[in-house]
Amino acid sequence: MKLYDFLPSGNGYKVRLLLSQLGIDYELTELDILNGETQTDAFLSLNPNGKIPTLVLNGGEVLTESNAILMYMAEGSDFLPADKLSRARVLEWLFFEQYSHEPNIAVVRFWQTHGGPNDAQQALLPQKMEGGYKALDVMERRLKDHDYLVSGKYTIADICLYAYTHVADEGGFDLSAYPAIGNWMNRVRNQTNHKLITSK
Repeated sequence: MKLYDFLPSGNGYKVRLLLSQLGIDYELTELDILNGETQTDAFLSLNPNGKIPTLVLNGGEVLTESNAILMYMAEGSDFLPADKLSRARVLEWLFFEQYSHEPNIAVVRFWQTHGGPNDAQQALLPQKMEGGYKALDVMERRLKDHDYLVSGKYTIADICLYAYTHVADEGGFDLSAYPAIGNWMNRVRNQTNHKLITSK
């Protein structure tokens, strides 16, 4: 398989972490999203949306969208529950991540680590920070009485939310008031074949 990725991206990190923990080898092609390397004709022929991560399977099929890739790669493994309700619970968290968590925590992190926020972003910053903390509040309530997000087991729901939560401080989010999240992040770090966000 061939993975097109940008190492600082949490969305790409989700896929690399799962592949590592599944023990699956792949070829990594790094693309600099800041310099337009995902907007070339060659890359757009693979992913017309021009985003990473993009995974080319062994048979040549192309998968895009990080959470769709997680679902596909986790199929038949311990990272995706077999029963119908638990699978739906995993999807709940994957949708939550994309609609409530990532648009706030990941976006602010990107601004703060790439020379911003600029004036327009600064105007949106209070709203984004509030949204990010609301998402962390939801996670804290769940993890206060649960080791993991779904069914008491480590799944792609945890991988998905861990990706940007564990670097939320880079966006200025203070995680010290979230002890359950802190303990959960330690449990994720202790999983077999855990890797750092910038690791290949």
